[in-house]
Amino acid sequence: MEKNRWTRNLLRFLPLKSQFLLWGNTRDLQIHTNPHGQEVWHRLSDYLSLELIEYGYKHVLYYDPISGFSVSPLVASPAQCQELLTELQIPQETPHVHNLANFMQAVETITRYPEGPVALIADFASQFLVNNQHLSQAEHDAFTRALVLSQQAQPFPHGNPAKPFFNNVLWLVDKEPDLPDWLTVNNPKIRPINISKPDHHTRRAMAAKLLNSLPANNSISYEKLGELLEQFVDETEDLLLLDLTAIIDLARAENIEKQDIRDAVRRYKIGVTEDPWQKLDRNKVRDLHGDIQQRLKGQDHAITHMTDIIKRAITGINSSKRGNRPRGVVFLAGPTGVGKTELAKAVTQLLFGDENAYIRFDMSEFSAEHSDQRLIGAPPGYVGYDVGGELTNAVREKPFSVVLFDEIEKAHPRILDKFLQILDDGRLTSGRGDPVYFSETLIVFTSNLGVYHTDANGQRKANITADQSFDVVERNIKHEIGNYFNLQLNRPEILNRIGENIIVFDFIRKDVGKMIFEAMLSDILKGVAEHQKINLSLSTEAKNTLSALCLEDLSNGGRGIRNQLELHFINPLARALFDSDALAGQSWEITDVINKASQTTLSLSEE
Repeated sequence: MEKNRWTRNLLRFLPLKSQFLLWGNTRDLQIHTNPHGQEVWHRLSDYLSLELIEYGYKHVLYYDPISGFSVSPLVASPAQCQELLTELQIPQETPHVHNLANFMQAVETITRYPEGPVALIADFASQFLVNNQHLSQAEHDAFTRALVLSQQAQPFPHGNPAKPFFNNVLWLVDKEPDLPDWLTVNNPKIRPINISKPDHHTRRAMAAKLLNSLPANNSISYEKLGELLEQFVDETEDLLLLDLTAIIDLARAENIEKQDIRDAVRRYKIGVTEDPWQKLDRNKVRDLHGDIQQRLKGQDHAITHMTDIIKRAITGINSSKRGNRPRGVVFLAGPTGVGKTELAKAVTQLLFGDENAYIRFDMSEFSAEHSDQRLIGAPPGYVGYDVGGELTNAVREKPFSVVLFDEIEKAHPRILDKFLQILDDGRLTSGRGDPVYFSETLIVFTSNLGVYHTDANGQRKANITADQSFDVVERNIKHEIGNYFNLQLNRPEILNRIGENIIVFDFIRKDVGKMIFEAMLSDILKGVAEHQKINLSLSTEAKNTLSALCLEDLSNGGRGIRNQLELHFINPLARALFDSDALAGQSWEITDVINKASQTTLSLSEE
């Protein structure tokens, strides 16, 4: 296998630089091809030792602040290691106590060693300093010594044919700024190299061997094995080689076979075994449309579209190649009070048995530019870094969930960029650098976009009206949504990720308003009977009068009907029952509803 890019970069600059700063993916495994052509994975320090010895170095030393100096057993025996350390006059304390001054003295001895070439791998160098922005005098003196040594070092010829060598120092750090800037920035003798995460080719080389170690319940064809291998590689994008080995270990521990490698990856990412999507009662899902209709009136097209998405999430049809995107993404648009949030609650009730189990964010609270830190957490060094983000914490805790982003258009455009990562990759990196996976979530956006539009004079005008047909309402709303994302925000890619899953809700029209009124009134009467133990009924005349009052203005949809019921029925009812000294066990009939001088009163008659 061809050497990876960062290794080629290192080998290219070995004769040109005296020190190297290796940062990034320093804790992962690396694949090395041995002289027999076999691909073997090693920890980074051993991998570097093998590469440097192959390049022509005579010795490669290793140092970490716990164990002190050593030589990799892959390139030298313990006796050879002790002989070299004695020759370099490097003391070995047992147990070793890290001392930066003593370490730098040894570095100077190594870089000036005349019997080279020799290289030193200084591991965990990020931990050598307490605070790289505020160095103690001893720390400043030590790294000043390193700076001087980097400048004074000269290459010398070695080998046959001879080529130039330095006695190099390779600093292994977590992040590039972990060592003092004045040592590494604009230093012509130090080369920073980013060790990237394994690419598709590297993961594939390792995955092929790992996958073969898993059992199978029957004979798998060569073609099927190839498909499983590609699944494994695709599903582990952005993971480390160490993660791949851990996934296989998890599969063995939980008796997962080759055919179910995707399930092993999911369990590793999400951290749970059961998949609630697969455990849903199929009969309950089949009845989903009718069940939601009992709660959501007059939006049959929206219910049908949503139930189709739920069924697709369960069956996995048309899932993305990598399978990392959310189970479903829905954009609910339309006038206020028509049932957008109610639909999200109804779906949550089906999936998790509790309509309040969904994760809800009111996006009007995220209108400021830097409010994204509330969602994902503050970056290192800022207040609240250790707390994490509200969104990332919630999804990490409940990976199988409905995540509702209410009134998405009120969020700052910078927030919307975060949704691109979620919708595209199914993952979001928290402020602490931890990946959070959204692959098992159902993402629901709600919005009032398209209900109003701004004319050429900058005036806000109604874009849809209740006297328009639903086809016109749907067309106008989708047109305005397209204008908002494509022209106003200049983010058409967000709209592309949502695709055809924009569900437009219709106005609450008179016939539907009547059904909503009946359902709400029935719930109120049932509530009084259950909690106050008082049986109530309405005369036909009273009910008709109340209905007319509540359905007079449907501009605020079902929420408006509920508000009118509170004004014209619940408050007057409480007053009437109190004034009548109504007691538990009694039955009362509401014989009349009287609305005068902006005040409603009820006439009660005990039965």
